[in-house]
Amino acid sequence: MIPRYTLPEMGAVWDERSKFRHWTRIELLAVEAWNVLGVVPDEDLAAIRERATEVDPARVAEIEAVTDHDVIAFLTALGEPIGEASRWLHYGMTSSDLLDTALALQLAEASDLLIAKAERLFETIRRRALEFRDTVCVGRSHGVHAEPTTFGLKLAVWAFEMRRNVERLRRARSTVAVGQLSGPVGTYASIDPAVEAHVCAALGLSAAEASTQIVQRDRHAEFVSVLAVTAATLEKIGVEIRHLQRTEVREAEEPFGAGQKGSSSMPHKRNPILCERITGLARVVRADATAALENVVLWHERDISHSSVERVILPDATIALDYMLHLAIRVVDGMRVFPERMRANVDATRGLVYSGNVLLALVEAGLTREDAYAAVQAAAMKTWEGGPPFKETLLAEPGVGDKVKPELLDEIMDPAAYLRHTGVIFERLSAL
Repeated sequence: MIPRYTLPEMGAVWDERSKFRHWTRIELLAVEAWNVLGVVPDEDLAAIRERATEVDPARVAEIEAVTDHDVIAFLTALGEPIGEASRWLHYGMTSSDLLDTALALQLAEASDLLIAKAERLFETIRRRALEFRDTVCVGRSHGVHAEPTTFGLKLAVWAFEMRRNVERLRRARSTVAVGQLSGPVGTYASIDPAVEAHVCAALGLSAAEASTQIVQRDRHAEFVSVLAVTAATLEKIGVEIRHLQRTEVREAEEPFGAGQKGSSSMPHKRNPILCERITGLARVVRADATAALENVVLWHERDISHSSVERVILPDATIALDYMLHLAIRVVDGMRVFPERMRANVDATRGLVYSGNVLLALVEAGLTREDAYAAVQAAAMKTWEGGPPFKETLLAEPGVGDKVKPELLDEIMDPAAYLRHTGVIFERLSAL
């Protein structure tokens, strides 16, 4: 991922030095396990512990330019200051024993950062949902005014969805926090299962139930798919705010900082650039999920076609989602809301948003649903086409005026009639 979208903590997870520190730790833990099993002498273990130093990525790159093998280059660099005892490094292991176990550590670290931000976003949305629980706005279906709702309820829907994303991310972390040290084809022919158990336990990882030199990539596909689902939620929030920020709507807008410029040519512009950035990066994470799914299928016990893909998509997907969550927290926390404009939009169709309850009132008054629908629709179409307000067209419609009185219509055409049961939703939200 380019530096523009990389936050320091998540970037550090994927730094070469961080990766080599994981590799070093795994190698030393494996030597410890072999020592317990009586294979590695005590003096060699002591020498390895004493002389192993942090591996310099530049030295690894120098060696890899000759070997064309990153793990061998790393092991050479790690072993140089150790000397003769370095023969026990990587004993019985194959490259993926090291690579996949270290990758599990990186994914667990990345997950922890994502979960923390997702929880923070949930709490931010919940707080603002409760703030606007009684702020009336118009609900829309197909982009067209439907019935009254509240802005708080719109946010509550997002909050519950983010809560689900937090749980998904936690499950996804568990799915990928899995290591393995099982040898060339996963049979433990060259390595004792006790070594795998020791290493994984020390690292806080589960050991794969069965492996084929690699941890199976359905785990990683599930992980990136969860990132994509979470990204889709953030895009959903961003797109909604973008719609609400349109000049013709202007019910809410993302924060606009002091000194911020909206356009190089039009000084009046306040563009929803943060939400648009969220929308764009969601496309990247979705594409990464597709690639992760394609990585599940490899030749026989393994091939290396997944490796080049993962070097790109796993850092990119986690870095992108981390940045998206950062933006979404900023947007929701600083979002400006315009209740007066919301109420004006509720009234913009001059009462049409209340047609549903008028229909029910006519049914209760004795009309068949078909006759009631036809009468309400006929009156509504006259208002749609520039006629009088809906209440007037209703009272003038044959078969309506003698069934519902003006006072009843006044009662029906009150947003409160549509919102009397929404309290139960906010009770559920407060209980989370």
